[in-house]
Amino acid sequence: MFEELTNEASGPLTGYTVIEIAGIGPAPFACMILADLGATVIRVDRASAVSSNTDDGADTVNMAKSDVLNRNKYSIGVDLKSPKGIQVVLRLVESADVLIEGFRPNVAEKLGIGPEDCSKVNKKLVYGRMTGWGQTGPMSNVAGHDINYIALSGVLSAIGRKDEPPVPPLNLVGDFGGGGMYLVVGVLAALLEAQRSGRGQVVDAAMVDGAAILASMIFGMKASGFWTENKGENLIDTGAHFYEVYETKDGKYISIGAIEPQFYAEFLRLGEIEDPDFNRQWDRQNWPNLKEKLKQIVLTKTQQEWMDRFEGSDACVAPVLTMEEARFHEHNQSRNTFIEVDGVLQPAPGPRFSKNTLKTPHPPVMPGAHSRQVLQCLNYSSDEIKDLFENQAVK
Repeated sequence: MFEELTNEASGPLTGYTVIEIAGIGPAPFACMILADLGATVIRVDRASAVSSNTDDGADTVNMAKSDVLNRNKYSIGVDLKSPKGIQVVLRLVESADVLIEGFRPNVAEKLGIGPEDCSKVNKKLVYGRMTGWGQTGPMSNVAGHDINYIALSGVLSAIGRKDEPPVPPLNLVGDFGGGGMYLVVGVLAALLEAQRSGRGQVVDAAMVDGAAILASMIFGMKASGFWTENKGENLIDTGAHFYEVYETKDGKYISIGAIEPQFYAEFLRLGEIEDPDFNRQWDRQNWPNLKEKLKQIVLTKTQQEWMDRFEGSDACVAPVLTMEEARFHEHNQSRNTFIEVDGVLQPAPGPRFSKNTLKTPHPPVMPGAHSRQVLQCLNYSSDEIKDLFENQAVK
């Protein structure tokens, strides 16, 4: 139905249509991933956001242009408080495969676009719900952000250095890993099931759940006694001297992850470290002492001098690069890990497929940029389209 919008679509999800109810963070990220993989993603923006296009001028345009989460999407501005606007959304749902929303529980139902409302017009629809606390539970209607969800999951307590407060890992664990990507997995699984059964279902993706499942290995290590809850004293939480970040002579940093004995031996050899204390790799009591020694050793050379020794080896050493530096590293350049779209540097779509080629994303558009085109694709008549705009149900 939306061929006029998507004549350049490519990727394994080409032919699937996703309706995104505009929000922030993890839900838009999930829809970006689906769009990158070839799905037609139609973002339902608030009508008020369309009004601001002319009010805020160049600043609004620049902000929209750099909102990478909205790349590869099409936008229609809809007043979700208008009955006619709700009918437009349900008409979109009729020919869609997926709808994704990030409201608090029961908000979509009150608007008239909840799972039951949508199922009446499309029984095969996969309905993705992205929340922090989930659709049920005593905290389901409480406000929160990434830092709160990963705190309650037990994950935040394990991130940071010994004798220091926990360190939020940006908003990668809750919003994007345990949120958006967790939702994508659920949506794709539900799509496969719907192909067999002929019926869609609701995907309840909660960031507190997703953050917890990301830490599955750590929970297993804790159960085995190999991991303690004393932050900064474990294998991969900066407790071990051979899994740590160290400052170099020029004020930059290198990362060391020489866990396996053969890689650790290679690290000692190339680093010309002959102190016999380092031969006791797994003596946990000795880790603090070895960390201090290694700290002083790394400070004797610049980042580049260390990389001249280690790069290309199995010593598991890599430079800690800024986002600007990362784009110029030869490995990232060889794989086109980063691309520039309309002057905005961003990660390229992925993963890589042997059969499908993911196209270069088209840049984000202003809210409501495709309102008229989307309505035409839905076979609204000229008079109906005129009425929707005149009544400001669509902008």
